[in-house]
Amino acid sequence: MLLDVKDVTHRFGGLVALKDVSFGVTEGEIKAVIGPNGAGKTTLFNIISGVFRPTSGRVAFRGRPITGLKPHHIATRGISRTFQNLSLFTRMTTLENVMIGRHSRTSRGMLASSLRLPWQRREERQIVESAMERLDYVGLAHTADIQVGSLAFGQRRMVELARALATDPEVLLLDEPASGLNTKETDDLAEMICRIRDRGITILIVEHDMSLVMDISDSIVVLDFGTPIAEGPPAVVRNDPKVVSVYLGGEFNDAKG
Repeated sequence: MLLDVKDVTHRFGGLVALKDVSFGVTEGEIKAVIGPNGAGKTTLFNIISGVFRPTSGRVAFRGRPITGLKPHHIATRGISRTFQNLSLFTRMTTLENVMIGRHSRTSRGMLASSLRLPWQRREERQIVESAMERLDYVGLAHTADIQVGSLAFGQRRMVELARALATDPEVLLLDEPASGLNTKETDDLAEMICRIRDRGITILIVEHDMSLVMDISDSIVVLDFGTPIAEGPPAVVRNDPKVVSVYLGGEFNDAKG
């Protein structure tokens, strides 16, 4: 099992956000986590990525515990993420934003950076080249020198995706990547996610767009009030009575087409 979430519970004071959540993510799959608003999906992502430490339970990556590690340590282990609310530096260029993601993979220290030593200059060139490669991969190489704040919303989503890819992740956590996108942009996103998976990157996605989830996912975990109520392939989950009840049938019926 590449990523293993075991008996994770998380409380905010008296509020139980997650209760005994367990599931695994196998290498090379696209796994979705779905559920109504307030189901605990983003809290789960925050625990996996190190933003929160769970009240109880554990998370392991390639058999090694990562529970309680800082986010940057988890990123260097090979887990990267995007955010539901864009976290880009709007006054920086797209290239500079992606370079920030790449810097997590650098080896030189502050002394080399301040002295501009030869190996540091070589590494900086490599960072630029790598960042440009990621921008090109998401179709935005032509925006390298443009401030992120001047881009369309859908393009900014792609910049954040490029920045996450710049860390060379083995697992990519996508938190509501289709939020705010139109139909064409969502279709392009679906194609991009499958391309990323085909590149050898395992994907765990939280998403409200049921059509997107049903089209691209290999398996789905459903949360309701922080508790898992179903898990399995899309064809099984969409017909689970508990899941249909939670969604009142509407979104899942729409997603069948």
